[in-house]
Amino acid sequence: MTWSNGGYDTVVKLPSPRGPLSEAVADALSGEPGRPIPFASADAFGEDLTIALHIMYELHYGGFDGVDPAWEWDPDLLRLRAQAEAAFLGRLRSEVKGGDDLDGELDALLVEHVPGSGVSHHLRDDGTWDEMREYFAHRSVYHHKEADPHAWVIPRLRGRAKAALVAVEFDEFGGGRADRMHSRLYADLLDGAGMSSDYLAYLDDVPAPAIAIVNMMSLFGLHRSLRGALVGHFAAAEITTAPSAQRMAQALQRLEADPRCVEFFTEHVEADAVHEQIMRRDVIGSLMEQEPELRADVVFGIQATELLERRLADHLLSSWRSGETSLRTRLRWLVSQNG
Repeated sequence: MTWSNGGYDTVVKLPSPRGPLSEAVADALSGEPGRPIPFASADAFGEDLTIALHIMYELHYGGFDGVDPAWEWDPDLLRLRAQAEAAFLGRLRSEVKGGDDLDGELDALLVEHVPGSGVSHHLRDDGTWDEMREYFAHRSVYHHKEADPHAWVIPRLRGRAKAALVAVEFDEFGGGRADRMHSRLYADLLDGAGMSSDYLAYLDDVPAPAIAIVNMMSLFGLHRSLRGALVGHFAAAEITTAPSAQRMAQALQRLEADPRCVEFFTEHVEADAVHEQIMRRDVIGSLMEQEPELRADVVFGIQATELLERRLADHLLSSWRSGETSLRTRLRWLVSQNG
């Protein structure tokens, strides 16, 4: 189908399969709904299950060229998705410590370790332009749909929590201005970097760690039972963004990047410093007053976000330190479609 990303109309094609499960999903979607799809067991964090889940979730966003929109609610596909989700969610739960110390988790998010050793620290201090553009490709899978997964939780909140989260979302969507939507600003960033700004242009190039983060957001957003986890994830993202965005802006200034690249991150330095307070005081504070039984779920959302972000950071840094590309392909993504 044709999908508009803040002004660009893009034909989104099904991504290439990465194993038996994703191949079965892609083959099914090429035909009419109502076809049974066999579930092929796969690593919950591996390439095959990750891209298969992403394909199924994308049907709830913009869909794919040549794929019947009726697949979105096809019972057989939903049964297969439930099996893949169970594996993914089970792995997330098994790899975090859990608990209900929400204040402790939120306080930990505010701690900046000195000296830092994360991706933004590396890019600020030593990163190359090629590494920076690889990072842009990884993050494009999320930033092309920035704030969309979080919108699903709005009807599942009440009162002050709902109103405050909508206020944050309003900023993410540009305060009503299409040219200031954060997804639009990321498209501008990609243009400024000489890369394709088409929606999901780099999905075939990006490996599982970055895609899994987006899958987690879709999973939390699509299930009412995981509304607390979605709020926890959103809070973790907003609280930790401002410091890392500041480092990314400094990295891009050091590399003398196009101002459009810098602007995306300076926008987040300003916006997320405010969002941090709204999320903690108004969204989470109000939600805990209304539904204190969700405390452990909010903690889980924070911990799951930290887990998957660490997995992506480990992948990026280990690839770059060994002199390898962090993407599944080395050359195709380097060629701008704009010239």
